[in-house]
Amino acid sequence: MSLKGKVAIVTGSTSGIGLGIARALAAEGAAIMLNGFGPPAEIEVLRASLAADHAVTAAYSAADMTDPLQIVAMVGDAHAQLGSVDILVNNAGIQFTAAIEDFPAERWNAVIAINLSAAFHAMHAAIPIMKGAGWGRIINIASAHGLVASGQKAAYVAAKHGLVGLTKVAGIELANDGVTCNAICPGWVLTPLVQKQIDARAEHEGKAVSDVRTALLSEKQPMIEFSTPEQIGAMAVFLCSEAAKTITGTTLSVDGGWTAM
Repeated sequence: MSLKGKVAIVTGSTSGIGLGIARALAAEGAAIMLNGFGPPAEIEVLRASLAADHAVTAAYSAADMTDPLQIVAMVGDAHAQLGSVDILVNNAGIQFTAAIEDFPAERWNAVIAINLSAAFHAMHAAIPIMKGAGWGRIINIASAHGLVASGQKAAYVAAKHGLVGLTKVAGIELANDGVTCNAICPGWVLTPLVQKQIDARAEHEGKAVSDVRTALLSEKQPMIEFSTPEQIGAMAVFLCSEAAKTITGTTLSVDGGWTAM
């Protein structure tokens, strides 16, 4: 397929899953608005390489996903600089773990703001543009934790369940406007951050990295294999395709069987 002429915003796309999605969309010809944190020089290298590797226009927004005004400005900037907003991927997210009685209120607020409210504010700004064009794709990156729960993750689980609910509502509301909204629910994805966690756990426990990887996966997934950012990117590309035209308001699990148990 080709996404040439389409414009995509991918939040939280300077690393990990978001970067994998941005690269996959750019590879199909979409112009990209990157967003996320990191050293400015490194982000500029990412932006320039994305543009050069795929012969697309790539821009960057430093919008803070906790600030609704900055989120709206990011959508406006993409529209003004790149000419449209056809694809919105709400990927930005943070994590914090603690029992509910020990969970700091400020961490709850931050997780809900970035993992859930930011998606609402971006959709609120982008949907009128998509409806005006008669075509749009909203892809919310939820999680297996948008469908099932784990202890110590109250805010994350609540936010991801909320994101799945928001996806369903948008799917219903936009069903006849040429705009679809779906949620991808990954299980364990091997990002640089996850790899660092595995390496640290292996060192702390005095175990081989391969053994720690197997133990980590087998705690949740029957399939002892990580998904990759590239696979999540491929799923996002599929959801933008003509084949996915009537897929809306639903969740697609990429989780090694996690939620089948």
